[in-house]
Amino acid sequence: MTQVLPAPPLTAAVVSAPRRFLPVLPVIALVAMLALPVSGDGGGTVADAVSGLVVVCCAVRLVRGRRRPLSRTAAVVLGLPVVGIALATAGAASPGAGAAGLVRYLQVFVLVPAAVMLLVRDRRDARLIAWSLVGLALWQGAIGVHQYATGTGASYMGEEIRAVGTFGPTDIMGMAAVVSFGLVCALGLALGSGPARQRTMAVVCALALLLPLALSFSRGAWIATAVTCGAQLALAGMRRAVKVFAAVTAAAVVLVGGLGVGTAMLQERISSITQVADAPDQSVTDRYTMWAAAVDMWRDQPLTGVGLKGFPDHRDGHASLALSSGSDTDGAGAGFHRQPLLSPHNMYLLVLSEQGLLGLLALAGSWLALLVCGLRGLFHARRSRAGLDCALVACGLLIWQLVDFAYADIGGPSTVLTAVVLGLAAWWALSPEGAGER
Repeated sequence: MTQVLPAPPLTAAVVSAPRRFLPVLPVIALVAMLALPVSGDGGGTVADAVSGLVVVCCAVRLVRGRRRPLSRTAAVVLGLPVVGIALATAGAASPGAGAAGLVRYLQVFVLVPAAVMLLVRDRRDARLIAWSLVGLALWQGAIGVHQYATGTGASYMGEEIRAVGTFGPTDIMGMAAVVSFGLVCALGLALGSGPARQRTMAVVCALALLLPLALSFSRGAWIATAVTCGAQLALAGMRRAVKVFAAVTAAAVVLVGGLGVGTAMLQERISSITQVADAPDQSVTDRYTMWAAAVDMWRDQPLTGVGLKGFPDHRDGHASLALSSGSDTDGAGAGFHRQPLLSPHNMYLLVLSEQGLLGLLALAGSWLALLVCGLRGLFHARRSRAGLDCALVACGLLIWQLVDFAYADIGGPSTVLTAVVLGLAAWWALSPEGAGER
């Protein structure tokens, strides 16, 4: 009689691997959807639909497992923005605009972050999401570099060389945000205490993403990335900070000094950051004008604001004559288009103008709580040397988003990644499996 031998342990592990990551696969699918080309009609995208699927999968998992959805602290922190959103919805100029704003804010700041937090079970899931963000960044970055090299990107200073990836000229911040997220994740994984092979791969990915980030010509993304990477290096320890700084400096010298990659335009774009007060270009003038208009709206309605989606309707009544009629977009497979300026390009001022002081305190208070709890968990991870890479990734992504919100707001296909970032930060900051009680 032939005896049937059990399957080798390696085979069993390979078979069980997909099942092991099954709960977090909807989040990975959401990230993967942003690798697809998007239309420029301004409507919902496939990624938005998949974000709804993430929420549904989370709800099904909670019902089947009969689990308590959130701890009391997590419920308060993630639910705090609902207060301002609800009040601003009631004060919206029209029910349709209020409903659209309500759905968008709940999607980005409440429902999807909570679902991501609950679907991520441990640090292996968090690392998988981090690597998926790195993979998405490499894909979009490669397309962006090709656009620059072949002159098929978005229009910039009369030439179609601006790297925008698959997001097109109407969402020029999309590729810059994706590449920045990937770079922050790669740096966090490189500075962690994982296997040497993984850290080496992360370093290579981080260095490779510097080029497409530069070719995005996005000053806001540059500033947010520089601040975040500096914070990650400082939090990981000064010895590693010196090594990474030396590697980045060497790469910059080779790319810009040795190969002359976009030298003149990059230098001009970088120098424009310091000229925002002396001789600002029209884009900076428009931004300052819209910031002033947002503050003026807040003065009219200091507590509850002008209502969700109310900034475009009140803009002309509060903006000065220095504001242009819109920004020109062209290239990257799309024709010339005059894009209206419908937001202040500052998330804090957008919330202040549309939701008032109550809304800003609720939303920013939620983000501040996530940051404080996340940093507390990071310091614990440094002492225990467990999960430091996850801590640096989660806190780094949150820091990047909070800094970038000073120059940008929600809008465009890449916005769903903001929800993933907040969810990953919430998992690290608020769940026992994250900040590491084990």
